[in-house]
Amino acid sequence: MKKGEIYTGTIERLEFPDKGILFLEGEKVVIKHTLPGQNVEFMVTKKRKGKCEGRLISILFKAEYEREQPECRHSGLCGGCSYQTVPYEKQLELKEKMVRGILDGAIEGDYCFEGIKGSPLIFEYRNKMEYSFGDEVKDGPLALGMHKRGSFYDIVTVDGCRLVHPDYGKILDATLTYFKEMGGHFYKKLAHVGYLRHLLVRRGVQTGEILVDLVTTGQTEGGWEAPVSEDEFLSGWKKRLLDLSVEGRFVGILHTRNDSLADVVQDGGTEILFGQGWFYEELLGLKFKITPFSFFQTNSLGAEVLYRQVREYIGDVKGSRVFDLYSGTGTIAQILAPVAEHVTGVEIVEEAVAAARENAALNGLSNCEFIAGDVLKVLDTLTEQPDFIILDPPREGIHPKALPKILAYGVQRIVYVSCKPTSLARDLPVFQAGGYKVEKVCCVDQFANTGHVECVVLMSKVKE
Repeated sequence: MKKGEIYTGTIERLEFPDKGILFLEGEKVVIKHTLPGQNVEFMVTKKRKGKCEGRLISILFKAEYEREQPECRHSGLCGGCSYQTVPYEKQLELKEKMVRGILDGAIEGDYCFEGIKGSPLIFEYRNKMEYSFGDEVKDGPLALGMHKRGSFYDIVTVDGCRLVHPDYGKILDATLTYFKEMGGHFYKKLAHVGYLRHLLVRRGVQTGEILVDLVTTGQTEGGWEAPVSEDEFLSGWKKRLLDLSVEGRFVGILHTRNDSLADVVQDGGTEILFGQGWFYEELLGLKFKITPFSFFQTNSLGAEVLYRQVREYIGDVKGSRVFDLYSGTGTIAQILAPVAEHVTGVEIVEEAVAAARENAALNGLSNCEFIAGDVLKVLDTLTEQPDFIILDPPREGIHPKALPKILAYGVQRIVYVSCKPTSLARDLPVFQAGGYKVEKVCCVDQFANTGHVECVVLMSKVKE
């Protein structure tokens, strides 16, 4: 095969998270956004050492298990939801097989693979969306939504997204219509010029409380065409939202400045235009206060499934001391705190730690301690000896230098929660070399209709 040439073939299997694999002319070809059984047309874009990468041109024939039409009208344009045409039971089957293939090569000896647990909601499950302002094509009309598949610049207006409650579509549409009327200009990432950057929407699945945050630059001059001040400009947008007929309830409408050159949603200063700067969500009988930028599982009902699995694996913690490393807003810590003697959470994001402390107080938990800092460094300062450790690191897994420090505690049980099975597979051999055996693995689907999946692993100390 040659770079730049077009070929056809049938996808044989998946690699995490969204890569179809086929073999042609004795060479392995990786093609994103494809599914096993699909016959595809593709162009070779990279070629090295018997491995090729291809760009999908078209799906010539669907896999026999696929639905004829996806549930979402944005499918194929938006960068998410590669499994839209796959019945949910088949999605779970594909994810379970993919994870099993990754972990079997990393786990020594026998272990109990307990399958996969599905999300209680297949659609309308997300409690957070970060939309970007831009144009659908270069110099086209203003758009607001998600990046087009395979593009760093083009934006697809996803007002019909099926992963979120219909309230999101109403908020997105009202915002886009208003800024089109006012001649709002989006921030151009290469020129670093423009005003509108992102729209952050969070809605409690359990509570229905809605928090909306408009993220802009400080470049107000020429940021819109109407002869009004920025305060009037934002006030008009706020009124447009409050006039909407939504099923939930607006508790906060915010405006955040972000003049960072990086294309990420971050806080350079936030003002409250209406209400308050947080909303509440409920998990497993506990209440959590969530701010615009604090981490919280995006699938509230799926998180309950995940945390029940963690609680089952960690077992009886009555009278025990637990370390919750990479603790985020302290959800796991607070679920264990009612029966544990003491729980210590460590998290590098200071805002998340502040939220964890506030939530613990909100739930009447006085035996939780949350420390802001890098796990790698904080472990050197802790004098307490834990009985159990829970790990829920970011996608890239645990820092290699932190692993020996975790192993040095020699606790009887460790539960590792991972949203990226390839990172998990890299870390597990280190635990096994350090005297731990993988006892059980369970997958929990937090991301229906996408290729992503969470894993929960129970490890126990091998008796010497």
